[in-house]
Amino acid sequence: MAISFGGLGNGVDFGPVVDALVQAERLPIDGLTQKKLQAQKKQTELGLLEGKLLSFQGLASNLRNRVSFNKTQVNVASPSAQTPLSAAVSSSASPGTYQVTVNQLASAHQIISTSSTAVSAADSDIVSGGSGTFQFQVGAGSVQTVNLDATATLDDLRSAINDLGAGVSASILNTGSEALPEYRLVLSSNETGLDQAITIVTDDTILDTVATGVDTFQAAQDSEVVLGVTDVEAGTESLTINRSSNTLTDVVDGLTLNLQAVDATNPVTISVNQDNDAVKEAISEFVNGYNEIVTFVNERTFYNTETKERGIFVGESLARSVLDRVRESVFSPISGLTKYSGVSQIGFETQTADGTIKLNEATLDSALSSNFSAVRDLFVKNATTGTNGIGELVVNAIDGLDDIDTGSLTLRQKRLTKQVNDFTKQISFKEESLARFEEQQRLKFANLDGLLARLQSQLSLLQNGFPSING
Repeated sequence: MAISFGGLGNGVDFGPVVDALVQAERLPIDGLTQKKLQAQKKQTELGLLEGKLLSFQGLASNLRNRVSFNKTQVNVASPSAQTPLSAAVSSSASPGTYQVTVNQLASAHQIISTSSTAVSAADSDIVSGGSGTFQFQVGAGSVQTVNLDATATLDDLRSAINDLGAGVSASILNTGSEALPEYRLVLSSNETGLDQAITIVTDDTILDTVATGVDTFQAAQDSEVVLGVTDVEAGTESLTINRSSNTLTDVVDGLTLNLQAVDATNPVTISVNQDNDAVKEAISEFVNGYNEIVTFVNERTFYNTETKERGIFVGESLARSVLDRVRESVFSPISGLTKYSGVSQIGFETQTADGTIKLNEATLDSALSSNFSAVRDLFVKNATTGTNGIGELVVNAIDGLDDIDTGSLTLRQKRLTKQVNDFTKQISFKEESLARFEEQQRLKFANLDGLLARLQSQLSLLQNGFPSING
């Protein structure tokens, strides 16, 4: 129940007095609230720092194994107006040059019932007896069977074949005119290659494709390419390769050849080269990730001597220790290497103003073009010497900082969480005490207000009873 002051009898309003007392008692709570907010802000900022560390760790992980440096690019050169093939390269491809001639494209088998057995309507009966069977086979696969009743139509046969999902698509083609249609059944293999040829085994319909045969729209055939060029004087001999598909994935390791056109007279030259630009980009991203961490910490450890403004990490030793740990992992010399033992040798230049790294691209380009394997060995885990490269060192350093049980970053976050919880409890306890204090003060001054009012009333009575007092 709220207690108010009248102040009618004594002329004094005690409300502001109580408010001032309560405000004075609230000062410790305000101090705790500020400490709690500061701890929460540190939690947030350390969480952001952790996110940048994990992002940087991902970039380092991309550089810690040899596969990450197997960046290759492929170039296809052809004198043909229409390039016979395209090529895609994977990390397993080795640098090299290949000559490929496309002699033949793989095609899917496509057959059609003969015109002599064409029907005038797709919905006319095609079974002469009480029932019929239509059977076909794709390559060496199992025989597929369609059972037809006496009223089955060409359209029914088409639908039944398609419903089997047996690797063959059926359609109906009108090879006649609009006035005199001739509907014929078309079967198309869903896959290319000789081993996907369609054979009709049984045909009890009036199409009679077993007895009358079929017309071939498109022959089933494999693709054919020739690798290399036969030159007796040079001692070279080409190699002919056939595949059931126009996508060749097992001819040259790491290369996928997509055949597009036939050109038996003009070989295509395929060149696979080390993609130094891709490796350079990965190293540049690694440097950018490092610089983001340095800049983040710098922006939060500043102190302005004139304005006394300070960053959230001022006095927070963890931030600097994190930065020192990361910097040490990046710039540690790698033992057992002969050409490059540190990143400063490949263009990592530390800026004295802020500690960030400036990447000297000319130096890195030169190192990649002349000593690619030495640059790679600087970053990757070295199986020969048993030492860790820069990528592994960074990954391990961040794992140590972020370890759930022993990581300094994790432990600091846990301590801050405890601080926030402690501050919350203290604030809650003091708020309850303050509420009791305010109630007590308002009750006390309400009693005083009532006492003064009674005294004022008594004084008025005395003054009225003894007029000479007023004189």
